[in-house]
Amino acid sequence: MNFDIKKYPILSLADSVKNLRCLPIKKLPQLCCELRQYLLDIIFVTEGHFASGLGVVEITVALHYVYNTPFDNLLWDVGHQSYPHKILTGRAAKITSIRKKNGLHPFPFREESQYDTFGTGHSSTSISAGLGLSIAAQKEGRNRKTICVIGDGAITAGISFEAMNHAGIIQSDLLVILNDNEMSISKNIGALSKHLKILKNAKSSNILKNSFFENLSFQYLGPYDGHNIFNLINLLKDIKNKKGSCLLHLVTKKGKGYPPAELNPIKWHAVSKSTSLSANRIPTYSEIFGSWLCEIASIDKKLIAITPAMCEGSGMSNFSRLFPNQYFDVAIAEQHAVTFAAGLAAAGYSPVVAIYSTFLQRSYDQIIHDVALQKLSVLFAIDRGGIVGHDGPTHQGLFDLAYLRCIPGIVIMTPSNENECKQMLYTAYMHKKGPTVVRYPKGTGIGELLMPMRVIPLGKSVLKRVGHKIAILNFGTLLSSAVLAANNLNATLVDMRFVKPLDTNMILKLSSQYQFLVTIEEGIISGGAGSSVNEFIMLKKILVPVLNIGLPDTFISQGSQHEIKYNYELHAEGIEKKIFSWISSC
Repeated sequence: MNFDIKKYPILSLADSVKNLRCLPIKKLPQLCCELRQYLLDIIFVTEGHFASGLGVVEITVALHYVYNTPFDNLLWDVGHQSYPHKILTGRAAKITSIRKKNGLHPFPFREESQYDTFGTGHSSTSISAGLGLSIAAQKEGRNRKTICVIGDGAITAGISFEAMNHAGIIQSDLLVILNDNEMSISKNIGALSKHLKILKNAKSSNILKNSFFENLSFQYLGPYDGHNIFNLINLLKDIKNKKGSCLLHLVTKKGKGYPPAELNPIKWHAVSKSTSLSANRIPTYSEIFGSWLCEIASIDKKLIAITPAMCEGSGMSNFSRLFPNQYFDVAIAEQHAVTFAAGLAAAGYSPVVAIYSTFLQRSYDQIIHDVALQKLSVLFAIDRGGIVGHDGPTHQGLFDLAYLRCIPGIVIMTPSNENECKQMLYTAYMHKKGPTVVRYPKGTGIGELLMPMRVIPLGKSVLKRVGHKIAILNFGTLLSSAVLAANNLNATLVDMRFVKPLDTNMILKLSSQYQFLVTIEEGIISGGAGSSVNEFIMLKKILVPVLNIGLPDTFISQGSQHEIKYNYELHAEGIEKKIFSWISSC
């Protein structure tokens, strides 16, 4: 989408950072208005993250106007707010391709632009990375500035505190801009959020001098209006000449310029073409989890549900309202969420940690050391397992089966439909003999009728179809595609259901009766569910060819879930083609 010069006369002149800096300062308010309007015009075409970008328009313009980017390092944390940055750094013509196959990445991406200093798909990494960049510039003797723009949600994570603790001692030239809009994706919670409100309402300079950031040896400046472009320019010019670590506290409005987003920034955090759905639509897996959670909580007061700042995305909105005493949002703190759950389990409660697959990676040590090693009964409801789609490589949930199944004593379940998901959640909750995992995908299922809850026999698969020569072992929600492939190939099909413990009796039976075994999973092949089948067959010295179908040893870029499955031949025709080609070559 190119600039309409009549509609965006100033923005069309600022089609590069170099040209932006040539604009007279009096033109910048108009530039900000046009940039915000441009975002509004394109967002319903592109879909994607919306409200955050609207809130940082003036900050983005001011930073590129004052600092010598890309020589100076500019980091965005988290990358939701980088759309204005992408537009001003030569990518406006491609902005409608953002989050699409072969299009612009949804977050800052080093391979995409020299202006994207550091990739930030997961939150709270900017201060650590920025400190590293700052020290590197210092060692090179180059007067290169480093600026980290971090949200007041992202700054609550432990890694941000660790980085500030380090930066305050080193006193490298590092500017941290705190974009305070009182939101992450959901409403911010916690003591630091409360402290920021005190700073915003402070009348006395003594309060500011004793602020949390000053005590970490950061020069605290603020709070200031993050939408006053002239004041921002003057502030940044002054800070540019300061030495040491500074924190500039800017107050912004998430969704600024679009009244519905200003009133409801949670709803308008991201925009999708599927925002208006019929009342008869198929529920998402997240919604099924949320309704199951309410059902159990109504009969068991020992249930405690925990989320790391993903209440809405994980389907917990109703639960949080209906059962506030059994609900904890711990903010962006995945490590804390897991060990907090471990403590509850040690005290006899039944914690359920609802977390996206990609974010569970951040708490791996806690899963092993604090939960599994102590055989504590924590249920991990892993949302967005498998291909997530438009958010790209930072958010695909492809590694969970591989990094979880090696943990001793853990039970891992992969439902093939909504009803099985509900039954597995109940089975996991009733297990009470150590950690359990139920891993389900983003989006809806196949419209399966939900049955009353029952416990599934541990480690037992289900035979779905009997065929000839080929036995397909399916793990998870690719089952519907596997059914079509099995029908065309006249293959036997088994819904394995459990990655751990495996149904080894079924594997022994199949390997003795069929010439070929095929495993299917929506995850990385290396170390995944199929690998566990390979290991068992080798252990038993069984001579049977095995084909593992899944995702290859690479990071999967953005695109729709359908496009990615098609590209990697995880749809029915692709699965059939892979199996036929493999057997033909044997």
